[in-house]
Amino acid sequence: MPEMNFVTSSNIEAIGYDTETLELHVRFLKSGETYVYYAVEEWRYQEFMQADSKGIYLNADIKPHYQCAKL
Repeated sequence: MPEMNFVTSSNIEAIGYDTETLELHVRFLKSGETYVYYAVEEWRYQEFMQADSKGIYLNADIKPHYQCAKL
């Protein structure tokens, strides 16, 4: 698992990204569960980290486009 960076969000606790495997890891605040999204481009991760609303970005720009699994 990559290093997780804590973020300011009402739903997401931390986000991590592995540049070698292109895996995006998202840990949710309330449940504590972590999901991994596969084959996510680095530019997408950068946009996600800079988004004003991490939850809106996740739902609109990541979930519909990438396969994921719960860890």
